[in-house]
Amino acid sequence: MRTCNNKAQLQAFVQQYRKEGLTVAFVPTMGNLHQGHLDLVRKAHKLCDVVIVSIFVNPLQFGPNEDLDAYPRTMAADKEKLFSEGVQLLYAPCVEDIYPQGMEQQTVVSVPDLGDTLCGSSRPGHFDGVTTVVNKLLNIVQPDSAIFGEKDFQQLSIVRKMVDDLCMPVTIVGVATTRDEDGLALSSRNGYLSPEERSIAPLLHQTLNTCREAIACGFDNFLQLESHARMQLLQAGFEPDYFAIRDARTLQTVTEDSEEVAILAAARLGNTRLIDNVRLSLNPVGDWRMLADG
Repeated sequence: MRTCNNKAQLQAFVQQYRKEGLTVAFVPTMGNLHQGHLDLVRKAHKLCDVVIVSIFVNPLQFGPNEDLDAYPRTMAADKEKLFSEGVQLLYAPCVEDIYPQGMEQQTVVSVPDLGDTLCGSSRPGHFDGVTTVVNKLLNIVQPDSAIFGEKDFQQLSIVRKMVDDLCMPVTIVGVATTRDEDGLALSSRNGYLSPEERSIAPLLHQTLNTCREAIACGFDNFLQLESHARMQLLQAGFEPDYFAIRDARTLQTVTEDSEEVAILAAARLGNTRLIDNVRLSLNPVGDWRMLADG
């Protein structure tokens, strides 16, 4: 596995892959890799000849009171995992390679509407930071496919819209959320949880599933379902940021024209912010059909 720390070096290798007629898949990460990231890598191997992974903790997507400095950085262990998965190239740039003019002078990519709700409401500027860095990484790597997890369904939706709106020649592929045996979505931030918090954390996914099952059975008072779910989470020790039932395409209110519903939640447990989602689809005769977990 080759490691590149600057974009010129990376692009030289990509150019060689192209000369050899090889296809390229790209998996952008912030490191501290877990099984969920490795599932993305395995999907990438199925899609293309060459797999490139980036590790870059992007300061532009962190707010002033968020965990940028404390975010876990485990480069040596990450390299071992990627080597074991047969990754051909790791791109691990410094901040100056991504933002050579400084972040204050950086042109920002902003996706309207999708980025203004849910996590976008509680983390102002977060998704502008995400879309800006993803745009830059896709332009640097120029892959055929880019692979993202569905755990952050809003982020995936925003990246898809950005790529579509800007006519970027890359296919965005979503991969189902990887979970622990008790249902907790794997996340680099799960390591922040105390043993007691870790025992409570799976309730977030359980609450999402309970809501999904109620909708699948025909219960359509979504405001009541959202309120009940938030109360359950509060009673269990969470501090809910949001629990929302939305149209999966627009992330706005569900209407009679909605073809798929996303149930999304974000909540703090101690100092750890957890996110998760599940989805339902409408079949052609208008009945609810549960999808695999997001």
